[in-house]
Amino acid sequence: MGCLKSKKQIDFIGVTPSSVSVPTDLSCSTGGTVAAFPGFCDVHVHFREPGFSYKETMHSGSLSAAAGGFTSVCTMPNLKPVPDSVSNLKIQLDLIREGALIQVVPYGAITVGEKGEELSDLEGMAPFVIAFSDDGRGVQSDEMMAEAMKRAKALGKMIVAHCEVNSLLHGGYIHDGEYARAHGHKGICSASEYEQIRRDLELISKIGCSYHVCHISTKESVDLIRKAKKAGLDVTCETGPHYLVMDDSCLQEHGRFKMNPPLRSREDREALVEGLVDGTIDMIATDHAPHSAEEKSKGLAGSAFGVVGLETALPVVYTHLVKKGIITLEKMVDLFSSAPRARFGLPVGEDVTFWDLDQSFCVDPEAFMSKGRATPFEGERLFGVCLATVHNGQIVYKKES
Repeated sequence: MGCLKSKKQIDFIGVTPSSVSVPTDLSCSTGGTVAAFPGFCDVHVHFREPGFSYKETMHSGSLSAAAGGFTSVCTMPNLKPVPDSVSNLKIQLDLIREGALIQVVPYGAITVGEKGEELSDLEGMAPFVIAFSDDGRGVQSDEMMAEAMKRAKALGKMIVAHCEVNSLLHGGYIHDGEYARAHGHKGICSASEYEQIRRDLELISKIGCSYHVCHISTKESVDLIRKAKKAGLDVTCETGPHYLVMDDSCLQEHGRFKMNPPLRSREDREALVEGLVDGTIDMIATDHAPHSAEEKSKGLAGSAFGVVGLETALPVVYTHLVKKGIITLEKMVDLFSSAPRARFGLPVGEDVTFWDLDQSFCVDPEAFMSKGRATPFEGERLFGVCLATVHNGQIVYKKES
């Protein structure tokens, strides 16, 4: 039996109680106090439509987001067709209008087809996209990236970069570390990430555009961004929950541990946590990347890159970082809501999400709202259960009692 919650029984963290409509049948199985947070914002998700609806749809992806407390998300452009023109982008915008339960704002691709050979119609797409990104691929040409930065700056838009030097990959698929060497796997070196970040920061110092780095995973990346901020560059970055609490010693021979960038070394993970604490890392983003069961069933070598993360993001961070005293609850709210919204210009409005932080659960992918099931946290016991999420005054998710 659940317990009815009045506002006196709710801890409001980052939200004003008078602006919140509390569902009348909100229940808390532990009998403790419910926490109310501003709706979370994830600036890095893959909802797979158009082109790959067997992996995820706008409806299933947005429901998964709502179940994780997210009321605003930004969708990456590795789609079919790639949103590199207004006509291609319109296909995605129509799907958002038809199927999204929350605020979904797309990225426009930096280059045509994300091939890195020709710049997309940045000017035409600018009014409809949150920023420009070729996520999934790094822009290899210095000249191409410089021109993209100049045009984005003129349009008042940000460049959001997946940083990866193709010539340094050498067919790798997990971190080039102890696990790869011990098990005969091909490794991805850290330099493939941080050398392109270094290149981009040098370009920004000359061009001056707004710049955001996706899913950083190495200690060198943290150091480069820390120095760039001290130098006054307009740069921010994100990392994912899995990079903060796992490293390559956690790897198993299963596709649910394969993502790009890969889980790095213990030293990298510790540097990421340090960067989170000191403000070098501005926000947490999940890089929610669903695939079919078949695509994730081929081990570390053969499986597709990507794991899902919207429904486990807060529980992972709360369990491993907040409960252990590494960051405060208020800092967690900033990382999930205030900071990404401020950087990307997405106001929270009256969006709110309610959580029972005392309740624990065992991660069961079959219970996910997402069509994706691959998570490195499968079977782990975490604290924090989302009770309900409200977007624009409407309940978009409510946990079954």
